[in-house]
Amino acid sequence: MTDAFAPLGRWYFPTVAFLFGACIGSFLNVCVSRWPRDESVVRPRSRCPKCGHEISWYENIPLVSWVALRARCSGCRNPISVIYPLLEIGVAIGWCLAVIELGATFTAIRVAVLGTVLLGIVITDATHYVIPDGFTVFGLFFALVAAAVGTMIGETLPFATLYDSVIGACVGAGAISIIGWLGELALKKEAMGFGDVTLMGMVGAYLGPGRTLLTIFIGAFLGAVVFLGVVYPIAWVRCRRRGAPFEPPLVPFGVFLAPAAMIALLWGSRMLHWYAHDVMKL
Repeated sequence: MTDAFAPLGRWYFPTVAFLFGACIGSFLNVCVSRWPRDESVVRPRSRCPKCGHEISWYENIPLVSWVALRARCSGCRNPISVIYPLLEIGVAIGWCLAVIELGATFTAIRVAVLGTVLLGIVITDATHYVIPDGFTVFGLFFALVAAAVGTMIGETLPFATLYDSVIGACVGAGAISIIGWLGELALKKEAMGFGDVTLMGMVGAYLGPGRTLLTIFIGAFLGAVVFLGVVYPIAWVRCRRRGAPFEPPLVPFGVFLAPAAMIALLWGSRMLHWYAHDVMKL
């Protein structure tokens, strides 16, 4: 009997994580929709953006309600964007994978929370050129509290210890502020928003000073590749077709810093070790 139920036991926590992650994803939909407009995520209740129909609890069940309603508002029958269930299932899969990889541990929760916050930052910065304080302030405090708890229970890796967490927050915010200041001197206009500063303060609290600086380097590399290789050429061609002067598009740096932070969390220590022990010896 025990052997028969063993597969069920193995998938219990990943399944719970998936369902919980779907609920978190549903709340993330609210955050990315309201925080860029400086609206509360608590009041008013969720409504259809087209007709104002107040969404009932049974119409707000993650994943299920979108399918049951056939992707249409029950009030005005207008289509409900597929972005909502995609975000829910994306966060759900992220939480599930964290538990599968790390087990039902506090570390898995920390990884899942960081991934969720970074995803929200990517969406808001890409669509509104804004990194809401709701994400970064929550992430900073969660990182510091989690660092203290992780130190007490002996679950620190792959995150920074409490001491490195505090130092990392200062290094991250300070480094990106200096880069922004230098960019402003060179470009004669604002080169870095304050949201990027709070973002790197949060990232520093998770990763510590070394991997935080690595995050900035990786983010700059990703940004350069995407914008110089894709975005800038497309913008140039469009301006030429319209006969308009070329205007370089804005660079939402948080879109690249966020995935860079996750890369630095998962593989940053190996990258720094490779650089220190292999590259520096060449």
